[in-house]
Amino acid sequence: MDTVDLTVDLGKLVLSNPVIAASGTFGYGLEYTDFLDLNDLGGFSTKGLSLKPKSGNPVPRVIETASGMLNAIGLENIGLDAFLSKKLPLLKMYKTRIIVNFFGETIQQYAEMALALSKEERIDALEMNVSCPNVEEGGLQFSSAPEVLREVVDAVRKVTDKFLIVKLSPNVTDITTLAKAAEDAGGDALSVCNTFVGMKVNLETGKPYLANRTGGLSGPAIKPLALNMVYETARAVKIPVIGIGGISNSDDAIEFLMAGAKAVQIGTANYVDPKVTVKVVDGIRDWCRKNHISKLTDLKTLE
Repeated sequence: MDTVDLTVDLGKLVLSNPVIAASGTFGYGLEYTDFLDLNDLGGFSTKGLSLKPKSGNPVPRVIETASGMLNAIGLENIGLDAFLSKKLPLLKMYKTRIIVNFFGETIQQYAEMALALSKEERIDALEMNVSCPNVEEGGLQFSSAPEVLREVVDAVRKVTDKFLIVKLSPNVTDITTLAKAAEDAGGDALSVCNTFVGMKVNLETGKPYLANRTGGLSGPAIKPLALNMVYETARAVKIPVIGIGGISNSDDAIEFLMAGAKAVQIGTANYVDPKVTVKVVDGIRDWCRKNHISKLTDLKTLE
């Protein structure tokens, strides 16, 4: 078998292969062009954008942990206008799918972001980061209650025709309840899942290492947890699930695909090897070839 068809059809969004570089670890895509050809990826998700530039949390805000890392970057980004005027024009030469990750502090801000981004033809999809505090509700995260999540997704859906991905938080009692709420409100796909809340203590100072005290845990340490959440979510909704969490190689990615994910995102592993995404694409292709699978859609998933 010489060729393997890795095409992924998510509905309104078709990927040349199932590997997407995850938001927050891949900059705005341009930072990795010295290491790989962006066109070799199914797509990439930009660093999370807000209406105005955001400086993020005070340092220290990153610390390595056993088989992973904690980050409390605080969604630092250049803001919507700078992205549209300085970054997006440089990305138009590439054919890969551009997914813009965005967030807000109010439902209105989410809607404003989605409306502005929807005017850009070159943007292929939007990814809502709902793991953010709603300032109008006293800091309650948009991802923590089905009714709140449904409201914000519905507001965004009303202002955009772009393919809409909702990136869910794992820091909830039952992720399937939130997944169904996002689906009911008009989400086209789900990213499962964002980072887990964690902490590391400095024994010398007797204080947390991170200035923010807690941070988001990512990397291989969370893979079994994320894999289970993908498995549960894929069976609870009809829309596609994109698996995220600790994927470091093609074997990891195939596990997520077998668990029910239609595509995968690779995050922390980009820091270890900036070429990991394209290596995973090649690895999936080789695995399919060895197992006589001519189309990725023929891959058998778990019961």
